[in-house]
Amino acid sequence: QVQLVESGGGLVQAGGSLRLSCAASGRTFSSSTMGWFRQAPGKEREFVADIVGSGGSTYYADSVKGRFTISRDNAKNTVYLQMNSLKPEDTAVYLCVAARIGRTYVYWGQGTQVTVSS
Repeated sequence: QVQLVESGGGLVQAGGSLRLSCAASGRTFSSSTMGWFRQAPGKEREFVADIVGSGGSTYYADSVKGRFTISRDNAKNTVYLQMNSLKPEDTAVYLCVAARIGRTYVYWGQGTQVTVSS
């Protein structure tokens, strides 16, 4: 059974940093795209960033470009999201995703809460 387990969320002041981790189990994702989405209360779920299997290419939403960095460790079957210069509008549940097919992802984690206070 495939599982994606996120960790690293929490409460941080505006301007601060957090690093999210997503550990995958049940299969290897070294050749699959992995990434992050987020969903704030009352808002649509939105794409944040993703990274191809080799780690050679990354993609970011305009709203986080220059502040967030996605990376992966295929030996650990884990993807990370380093979030710097956090803003209150970054407050959301952050969900890990894996195995992109077209514009959708097959696997989703349960999410980790990130709250940025002003």
